[in-house]
Amino acid sequence: MAASVRKDNGRSGNLPTEANAFIGRGAELERIARLLDASRLVTLTGPGGVGKSRLALRAAHEALHRFPGGTWLVELSPLTDASLLPHAVMDALRRPGQTVRPLLDALADRLSGEPVLLVLDTCEHILVPCAQLVSELLARVPRLRVLTTSRQPLAVPGEHVLALDPLPVGPGAGEDGSAVALFTVRATAAVPSFRVTDANRPQIDAICARLDGIPLALELAAVRLRGMPLDRLLEGLDSRFDLLTARTAPRIARHRTLRTAIGWSHELCTPLERLLWARLSVFAGGWDLEAAEFVCHGGPLETERVLELLSWLTEKSIVIQEPDGAGMRFRMLDTLRAFGAQWLDGLGESGAVRRRHRDYYRWLARRGEAEWLGSAQRAWAERMCAEHANLRLALEECLADPEPACALELAGTLWFFWFACGYAEEGRTYLERALRHDDGTGPERVLALWAQRLITLDPDDLDAAEQVATAYTRLAAARGLPDAALHLPLNGASLAVRGESARSAILHAPSGQAPTGGGGAMFFRLTALAVQAYLLAAQGAFERVATVAGKLRAECDKCGELWMRAWGDYYLALARLGQGNATSAAYHARSALSAKWRVHDRLGTAAAVDLLSAVEAALGRPDRAAQLLGVSGRLWSDAGLPELGDAASTSFRSLHEQRLRKALGDAPCARLLAEGKDLTTDQAITLAHADEPPEGLW
Repeated sequence: MAASVRKDNGRSGNLPTEANAFIGRGAELERIARLLDASRLVTLTGPGGVGKSRLALRAAHEALHRFPGGTWLVELSPLTDASLLPHAVMDALRRPGQTVRPLLDALADRLSGEPVLLVLDTCEHILVPCAQLVSELLARVPRLRVLTTSRQPLAVPGEHVLALDPLPVGPGAGEDGSAVALFTVRATAAVPSFRVTDANRPQIDAICARLDGIPLALELAAVRLRGMPLDRLLEGLDSRFDLLTARTAPRIARHRTLRTAIGWSHELCTPLERLLWARLSVFAGGWDLEAAEFVCHGGPLETERVLELLSWLTEKSIVIQEPDGAGMRFRMLDTLRAFGAQWLDGLGESGAVRRRHRDYYRWLARRGEAEWLGSAQRAWAERMCAEHANLRLALEECLADPEPACALELAGTLWFFWFACGYAEEGRTYLERALRHDDGTGPERVLALWAQRLITLDPDDLDAAEQVATAYTRLAAARGLPDAALHLPLNGASLAVRGESARSAILHAPSGQAPTGGGGAMFFRLTALAVQAYLLAAQGAFERVATVAGKLRAECDKCGELWMRAWGDYYLALARLGQGNATSAAYHARSALSAKWRVHDRLGTAAAVDLLSAVEAALGRPDRAAQLLGVSGRLWSDAGLPELGDAASTSFRSLHEQRLRKALGDAPCARLLAEGKDLTTDQAITLAHADEPPEGLW
């Protein structure tokens, strides 16, 4: 809509009337108001289509009463000649540009007097001239405030930058200002009969997620409902740049299509920035600098330039930079990633860059396996969980390779991730797919069979697992380990999970011979101790359980290992509880729980919460025990398992719940179980550590 000069109680300006209702962004509007109080220059940054222009216009409307000298909007996107910038500002102020005086002097005079807000929309394509003009005007006009929108900051002294994120999507998003709210309002305007129902809400959520909550994309998508049903719209988002076009000319020309909006950012990048953008599109879920350097270098793009170019893409709102505790990670919105992927296809580089991506994550998996049993274990757990989406991509690329050894090696090398970080079911699926493509006897297949055997914990799979037991012997030989080191923990555990603990204890009693070798030998030695503790606990031999658990903890302490040490704490807590020392049991159970959660071991976390529930009951706190039992029920379900062990331990939950119902009453117990089920694991850990006894008491 055309702008018009308005005067209302002494206030003037040229702000256009807003064409439709403004949805959400309440927190951002409040922040802009505060920033304009504290700073004379505020810049809204963000990727194309995120809503910078619309938010600036709404903020300017809300600020009208604060600027009696006027609130003026200067739309810079049509401006191609930077030398005409002062003329564009003067034209927006409705003052003729013909003057014998220097134009900057005339602008300063026009803006002087009462407080004035100048809104410069879309500065990125003439960034330096905008920065120079703003600096001059702020120096000459003391009561001037400037609000700019740009895909990168102006870098003017005193500038306050507000980076604008897409609208929130997913379960944590509020209803009023969410992506779903915007899509719903615009869809209803386009199709008055449109309604959100329980049946179509999942499709709406999926559309908003696929479009990253980008307001421009959501508005263009909503309009398409005039000509296609919701399910067809969702399917069509695979070709989002062709699908999402405006049917009528928008106020801002570059907002006519999603491709144009993103393409505007692309044109503002240098050739090397465009190349890096395209190559980064092979990542899923984010990446770190090391990965970007390995995957994206080549040709004109030298490894040493990747960090610099990443910084520039971050400045231009193409890449998002996020701290992750161990350093810095980067990511792109999926819409920007899809644009880069199209560009990469056009360059003819897609296959080569995907293979470099695959090879990097094969190398990363080997490093993680080699360093897993050591002081860096928690860091590796965090890193591999952060790289989960990229590991999946690499596995799919390996499975597409006609040479099966690639998939066998990667899926097998990731045994520590599948087994220790709670992804056993996913790991089993990848291993089965890789094994189906190869029936040879090579070392990669031996590794994959070993990993498959290791993560087979579901009793229904034990028959199949025992058929590949010979693979462990071959792996032990390949890695220089004695057969007994492998035979002890694995076949023993198999019988134990079947409920044949007594037979297992007889057939697979520890020989006392410690295996020798590298990290593999350490893993089997620790596993042997853990299984021995498990079998002894099943026999009620709590004194011997405590002794073996102590040995396990001591072995882990030698190398700084955390994950297996937590099993040592778990079995020591179980032993102390069996011996009647609930205070000591609570200390060790809490230690096990904290460690298991830190390394993302979902199965171990569930087992520790179960045990801690029993400990709380023994301490005379049945209410807390019931809440923790509710938590563990959800955790076991999330892990895809009932409970670990034989029939006796499988019946633990029902027997424990019966005792709690007797102590609390049916209704209170049911309420507490439900409360526990609704707790997040972080909240459960906080609950578990409440009233923790001092360390000296254990």
